[in-house]
Amino acid sequence: MLGRKKAIIIGCLLLTGLFWLNSCGSPSSGSASVSEEESESQGLVYERSMELQYAENFKVDYYEGGYTMLTTTMDGAQFLVVPEGREIPEPLEDGIVVLKRPVEQLYLVASSVMDMFSALDGMDAIALSGQKEEGWYIEAAREAMESGDILYAGKYNKPDYELIVSKNCTLAIENTMVTHAPEVIEKLEDFGIPVMIEYSSYESHPLGRVEWIKFFGALLGKEAEAGRVFEEQAAILNRVTAEKRTDQTAAFFFITSNGLVQVRQSSDYVPKMLELAGGHYIFANLGDPSGKRSTMNMQVEEFYQGAKDADFLIYNSSIDGGVSSVEELLSKCGLLSDFKAVKEGNVWCTTNDMYQQSLSIGYLLEDMNAMFLGEGEEQMHYLFRLK
Repeated sequence: MLGRKKAIIIGCLLLTGLFWLNSCGSPSSGSASVSEEESESQGLVYERSMELQYAENFKVDYYEGGYTMLTTTMDGAQFLVVPEGREIPEPLEDGIVVLKRPVEQLYLVASSVMDMFSALDGMDAIALSGQKEEGWYIEAAREAMESGDILYAGKYNKPDYELIVSKNCTLAIENTMVTHAPEVIEKLEDFGIPVMIEYSSYESHPLGRVEWIKFFGALLGKEAEAGRVFEEQAAILNRVTAEKRTDQTAAFFFITSNGLVQVRQSSDYVPKMLELAGGHYIFANLGDPSGKRSTMNMQVEEFYQGAKDADFLIYNSSIDGGVSSVEELLSKCGLLSDFKAVKEGNVWCTTNDMYQQSLSIGYLLEDMNAMFLGEGEEQMHYLFRLK
């Protein structure tokens, strides 16, 4: 029943569109905390809440005795992390998932989270993966699967329930794709395995995505390590935004298998990154800013009209594996040969591993800034020029 309830909540959120976007440049004011009266009624004594700079879709509250409450605000799910050797506080509100430290035997389906666990030195908490060994670009994940420390347990919509149960899985960490398979949530929870959905992809600011490392740092009891990693990325943002700005424009796109062009809506984090990096996204008002959809498809002719004069083209390799040359790109869409960026040799491509590297945003910002400024090409991490 808990799974069905969560699925209904998620469905209502998606259908009603009760989502909002904050300004890209304005950090969030921090997590709203629960009242002392409310916490004490649950057998917990509230101490403080984690301060957040950009993330809007989670909060972390701390209680006396070392108890930590994690909340994903998009669906209202709550997870109480109980310190090792401590009792579960009573009374406790219905629906709160209890996780005991050390947190281990996790089934990690949200691929972008693996980079965070690796950075936190928390790989030993993961027992099962929703990605096969050959699908990982993160070295620590490949090595763990090769050694058998992490086993493949099926993708989000077809998990290996028998394996998951046999490994005494304590928590399934999913991305939002599982909302399209609510029966999976229900069945996992019927087996006594709670489901946590990470909503980093719904953050309106690029660094809001990175700040989710604090959420998983709190899960593992590694807040200090998470803070250091986040500050490294924030420092890159501060450095890049202090650099010279340009009036140059860029399109970020990919050619679908049926010949359409998939682009980012203007409210997505990638256009915001282009702005932060000193340039502009070529489509200034594309899509519905009140929604949470990040991409949209358009006909080639429409893309031509909107992006033919863009100073830069960036091909997104995360879906089809990318292209290695301009010639290969033109074989997908010959009309691109008339684009300004193609004629001037300013066609770029993202590396295949970028989408799994959730902590890459600061470095990608640096790459975009260097692209706009025409310098430092040889030091780039996640962009390369197509010849």
